[in-house]
Amino acid sequence: MVKKKYTIIVVLILVLNFFGNAQKPSGENWLDIDNVPDEDAICFALYTVNNNILKLTAQLYPLQKDVDRIVKLQIQKEGQWKTIAATLVSEESYGWPQEDEKQWTAHFRIEEWDSSQDYRYRVLAAGEKATYEGLVRKDPVEKEEIVVAGFTGNGNYDRRLKPDIIKNIKAQDPDLLFFSGDQSYDHEQHLQAWLLFGQQFGEIIKDRPTVCLPDDHDIGQGNVWGEAGIKANSNAGNDGGYYYSAQYVNSVQNAQTWHLPDGYDPTPVERGIGVYYTSLKIGKIDFAILEDRKFKTGPKGLIPPMGPRPDHITDPEYDYMTVDLPEGIILGDRQLRFLDEWGQEWQGINMKVALSQTIFANAAHRHGKYDYTLFADMDSNGWPQSARNRALESMRKFFGFHIAGDQHLATVIHHGINQYRDAGFSFCVPSIVNYYNRWWTPLKEPDGKPVPGSLDGLGDYYDGFHNKVTMYAYANPSEKRKNKWGGEWGERAAGYGLVRLNVKTRDIKMECWPRGVDVTTADAEQYEGWPITINQMDNYGREAIAYLPEIKVSGMENPVVQVIYEPTEEIVYTVRFQGSQFQPKVFKEGTYTVKIGEQPNNLKTFYGINAQEDEKIDKVLNIDF
Repeated sequence: MVKKKYTIIVVLILVLNFFGNAQKPSGENWLDIDNVPDEDAICFALYTVNNNILKLTAQLYPLQKDVDRIVKLQIQKEGQWKTIAATLVSEESYGWPQEDEKQWTAHFRIEEWDSSQDYRYRVLAAGEKATYEGLVRKDPVEKEEIVVAGFTGNGNYDRRLKPDIIKNIKAQDPDLLFFSGDQSYDHEQHLQAWLLFGQQFGEIIKDRPTVCLPDDHDIGQGNVWGEAGIKANSNAGNDGGYYYSAQYVNSVQNAQTWHLPDGYDPTPVERGIGVYYTSLKIGKIDFAILEDRKFKTGPKGLIPPMGPRPDHITDPEYDYMTVDLPEGIILGDRQLRFLDEWGQEWQGINMKVALSQTIFANAAHRHGKYDYTLFADMDSNGWPQSARNRALESMRKFFGFHIAGDQHLATVIHHGINQYRDAGFSFCVPSIVNYYNRWWTPLKEPDGKPVPGSLDGLGDYYDGFHNKVTMYAYANPSEKRKNKWGGEWGERAAGYGLVRLNVKTRDIKMECWPRGVDVTTADAEQYEGWPITINQMDNYGREAIAYLPEIKVSGMENPVVQVIYEPTEEIVYTVRFQGSQFQPKVFKEGTYTVKIGEQPNNLKTFYGINAQEDEKIDKVLNIDF
């Protein structure tokens, strides 16, 4: 009996390995990483530059025992290569379940970096037999439009290279690459999967700043509710915490996030698991980099079972009020404090954007197979509702736009808290490899106003947790797209997103590109419903209760304005407005403090300004700089 069971397991492993590699180009074996020639020892490199600090990670393949471990970083000046740093490659163990593998990362942190010009760089390793070259771009402060390419879900259903994406990204030439999570789906083999990710995307990553956020599959779980680092009881993760060793989680983060700007508060969470939430400036755009999984509350044991698993609700009669946890956490106090403080800082900045793993809504009605209706999914950041609202309240105080992924369903949503459309917009980008389908298929008519468009089901709806969401666009899987763009991924709604942020007009244009489309052709099609353009000011859509006097500024263009409600000293919002005239809207009667000007030292403050219900206030606040 034991022998028969063992034979079945061996056959199953062989079958899985066959199908895992069957779709790869012939002769390529993604698991064979231990016999890479010395001259090819460097797989890829990631970097960011922020506040004149360059941080760069070179990811190496495993080195043979007799190979030199020193890794050098050089830049090209006046046609000559100059070594600016050297370090030893890390041979620290990955930790369980990959304790037999080493990290093979080399990190460089260069202060007083000159951000005013491009620099060719190269990494040398394996006794300088291996070289890897790229471009550190100058800070594009002169550009009117900053372009962000957004990716998510690089599923292991297809381990081939991605030449269609690489070609398009080179043509569209974004200023920032954002991988929101699930760069790896090989739960217990992150090193191998991360090296494959580098083979797939290193050609575009090496030449532009890149943000990578590890998500559940990256750290070996089906889902993750991090609960500040506690130990999970299984890799399903729904009881909260991380299943695999803290060292493994930290090794994944070391590979994917070390190159991000220094953390806002690097204090580790439970079991010594590190944190990386921070901010990054690209031109005149400031990006908040969030961890919306690390602190989140797990549902198991807190919510009565209402479906086949603790986080899935399939009971159409369930009461959404019973699953809201007022004390439940998504971002947590630390990240909310970071957002509140970072949201007030506008020196040299015109717009602010939040980057995170996923959006604050439960947008999918059907999962996996079309007939699996899921009324609510606690893996989404629509739950816990109170925590979701706290996050949106914080983000709208800086008129923040949100880019994320994870949901296997591309969407553009205007979020509501107390009223529809009173918070900000989010763009959930489509999966690179969408192995698990999801659909937006509302069963009812809109609860509020419709949104005009060619797609059905646009407008004001309650999501599965009774959160107010206004759907502007979505990309459902559809068999009608099978092979439409010369590939098998059109029907699964795979692709990537592109966001164009105009720092002059403050317009935000969202594009949603299918896999297989050649963007260089005149007839290149986006998914139906895109592109969509909004304005920065749409990200605080709350209707005014009252108004402050119109502000007219002379001697300064595009100043920063901060509005403070005096009875509670609460900051209502901070934003850099366009032009020289602005009328602050407010949401309570009473007196306000208004600060106008340039941060940090050229601000004028006005106290005791009374709010009035009539927008047409005779009084004008004339400010001369």
